[in-house]
Amino acid sequence: MDIDTTQPWGLAIDFAGRATITEAGHTVYVNVSDTSLNSIIAPDSMTGTYSPVNITAQLTESGTNNTTLRGTGRVSVMPIGTAPVIPDQTAIQRAVAAALADFATNTAAYAALCTKWTPTDAGSGDGNGDGSSSGDGDGEPTATATP
Repeated sequence: MDIDTTQPWGLAIDFAGRATITEAGHTVYVNVSDTSLNSIIAPDSMTGTYSPVNITAQLTESGTNNTTLRGTGRVSVMPIGTAPVIPDQTAIQRAVAAALADFATNTAAYAALCTKWTPTDAGSGDGNGDGSSSGDGDGEPTATATP
């Protein structure tokens, strides 16, 4: 990811702290937000310090058979003393790199799972696991009453 040195956080973000970028062929959603519960950025009334700023980067890719793989990255920028957080132009870059690494890890884990998994029921999908379609859909065999 290229850092835009004209922007405080290294990337143009909207008024809500959001941005969308394309990196390594993925659409990555970025969010920059403080961790306070206030709508006004001010020191905490109890500690007198400002809240850290969290930068999150997330991506999701969908595939066949309803598969979805995700990658997330998070970086926290801490305030120094009682001063507000100073924007870090590399924070978003680090969060995006972490999200892409997480996505690669999840992709490898999914691929490993697919090579190990063998379906045990090749039946019609009636839910009872015996391969027949006579079940009532609740996963239990159909009971018959005897007179």
